[in-house]
Amino acid sequence: MAKQTVAEQFVDTLVRSGVRRLYGVVGDSLNPVVDAIRRTSAIDWIQVRHEETAAFAAGAEAQVTGRLAACAGSCGPGNLHLINGLFDAHRSMAPVLALASHIPSSEIGTGFFQETHPDRLFRECSYYSELISTRNQLPRVLQTAIQHAVGRQGVSVVTLPGDIAAEEAPERPEEHAIVTGRPTARPGDEDIDALARLIDEAGTVTLFCGSGTAGAHEEVMQLAERVKSPVGHALRGKEWIQYDNPFDVGMSGLLGYGAAYEATHECDLLLLLGTDFPYNAFLPKNVKIAQVDVRPEHLGRRTTLDLAVWGDVRETLRCLVPRVREKNNRKFLDRMLKKHADALEGVVGAYTRKVEKHTPIHPEYVASLLDEEADEDAVFSVDTGMCNVWAARYLTPNGRRRVIGSFTHGSMANALPQAIGAQFTDPGRQVVSMSGDGGFSMLMGDFLTLVQYDLPVKVVLFNNSSLGMVELEMMVDGMPSYGTGYPEQDYAAIARAAGAHGVRVEKPKQLRGALREVLRHKGPALLDVVTDPNALSLPPKITREQVSGFALSAGRTVLEGGVGRMVQMARSNLRNIPRP
Repeated sequence: MAKQTVAEQFVDTLVRSGVRRLYGVVGDSLNPVVDAIRRTSAIDWIQVRHEETAAFAAGAEAQVTGRLAACAGSCGPGNLHLINGLFDAHRSMAPVLALASHIPSSEIGTGFFQETHPDRLFRECSYYSELISTRNQLPRVLQTAIQHAVGRQGVSVVTLPGDIAAEEAPERPEEHAIVTGRPTARPGDEDIDALARLIDEAGTVTLFCGSGTAGAHEEVMQLAERVKSPVGHALRGKEWIQYDNPFDVGMSGLLGYGAAYEATHECDLLLLLGTDFPYNAFLPKNVKIAQVDVRPEHLGRRTTLDLAVWGDVRETLRCLVPRVREKNNRKFLDRMLKKHADALEGVVGAYTRKVEKHTPIHPEYVASLLDEEADEDAVFSVDTGMCNVWAARYLTPNGRRRVIGSFTHGSMANALPQAIGAQFTDPGRQVVSMSGDGGFSMLMGDFLTLVQYDLPVKVVLFNNSSLGMVELEMMVDGMPSYGTGYPEQDYAAIARAAGAHGVRVEKPKQLRGALREVLRHKGPALLDVVTDPNALSLPPKITREQVSGFALSAGRTVLEGGVGRMVQMARSNLRNIPRP
């Protein structure tokens, strides 16, 4: 029987930990691992055009499945290309293992060709980053890396020199148990009782929810009903908490809408649930605040807290709700619901007024139709920039749809690579990349990956020949836009030349039919929509000092525009208000 190599041992361990794909670009020091994958059917090598795509794809797979995903880069420049996608995965709390293959072990420290020090370089974007110096290290180092990624929900990096990967593994390598799931954390009774007292003593309570409320929708609704609380959310909390929510008052932050800002500032107690909302300028200064988070390092780092509760949101609320006295006064809740509905009614005309005559096409109209036509369980990947605005305002969550993006790291060019990872997890599920032309063109080479693997990703391209969000940032800082424009491109023609289905739309009356055509196409497809580059506008009450890119201020709703089907949701919620 042939002896196993270190590379084969590495691959076998990935398989035992549930990894089914390794995204990357082949080359030199990585070749022994890729060859080991070639010789097994239990894991696939996914060839991409750029290692940044590999890391973004692995991060998206981990976010969609909740399981460990993996990517790899060859020595030096190869694994350096991973770093941006790994930063995004780490900040998105996605369990990802990255293999950074390395120069020959005997040459480390000599300034050898393509020499870097990956074990040092990746420390800032990982919970664990270690160099394997001998073949005997691999089993335990790899196990430790996997435990860190899965247990702490982030990135681990293993640096493996190519010569060690090609060596024979130890005669009888140790077998190690691999952790593939995480337990929930329940706070102690003292903390739960303290939170219950704080809620009971408050006349009015507002809940503000983030991504940590995933899986806790029912419990949040129970608490809101019991204490008659408005429920607002951050962008990453939208998909988990907005649907089937009669207490919804919208979103806070620069992209916010509705009455979330008022609800968080006019209550007696603000309860932050599973959110590391980064924009402290939107948090109140004269309101009592309690925070529940499973990550203790998140507690109190955005604002001063009256109570910090370390625990999983779902388990905390399960214990909390029976201990909280029911409130009977709905006046605050009903007032916020009315404010929310009025606010949405006031801006809905921006995407309904003369849209079938307006050219270039309103981007709001594109997003609104996409929301109507996409599948009820679609996965949307969203480019950073104006696509974030359209996703936040027009995509309607329902508990089955997913919306992923670079919402914390804020990288350009994330949507297409993330769509690749999401589509590989379930080839039969509809995956839509909401791409801006700036982000799409940055990693456009990996559109060829869709064609190569016949991945049925649908790219809806908002083509305004500009970096729209950057133009907005310059405008609010009083600068003329400069360096933000691109020559007009026919991306549908590029898609067709690459072997995919491509449709270009310049007239709004053609949009719905073209969108249906693209969504129903069996393989990869791109809808190139020429949109209005002047779609950005600021309400006159917002001053230059109130906005500086995404690093915020005391503003409320910064961008005008409609809010899609959320208007209907708000109207429906108003019917829950008791009539005298």
